[in-house]
Amino acid sequence: MILRKLALCILATMAAAAAPAWGEHDNVQFGTNIHVTPGEEIHDAVCFFCSVRVDGKVTGDIVVFFGNVHLYGDAQHDVVNFFGEVTAGNNASIENDLVSFFGGVRLGENVSVGRNLVSMFGSLQESDSVRVGNDRVVQPGWVLWGPLLFLCLMVYLGVHEYRSYRQRLIARGYPFRPKQ
Repeated sequence: MILRKLALCILATMAAAAAPAWGEHDNVQFGTNIHVTPGEEIHDAVCFFCSVRVDGKVTGDIVVFFGNVHLYGDAQHDVVNFFGEVTAGNNASIENDLVSFFGGVRLGENVSVGRNLVSMFGSLQESDSVRVGNDRVVQPGWVLWGPLLFLCLMVYLGVHEYRSYRQRLIARGYPFRPKQ
């Protein structure tokens, strides 16, 4: 009983002391798409299970989980996407890094990436006029999915052969063959 009261007091103290988190001009959504219209400017765009379309300017980061990024304006910091596609239209710019995990990256004409372009376990389609400031790292999906598929196939075959072996052992013990 005393431990419950102590835990309740600690939680109440932490809740009272916690400052609310907020950001000026940030847009964080869960399940609702974010659209930055031409002429509009926001700081950060964070999206879970939705997509971000930028026709204006994002002065901070663009982070998307399980959705797509459509960039036709300017991103003045990083663009990060997990399990979705990143599409940068003609003349779009990303001033820092472009990172995509388990998704595709499509870059149009005259797209500039200020620092690094990283596409892990996905694909990269780019035109010849794309400019990347530092490193370009592209790890295609088959590098992960090929060995994983091979491992799953080996486990399946091992389990299948073990079950077949056990059935043959059981069938030897019967005086007559069981019906199939």
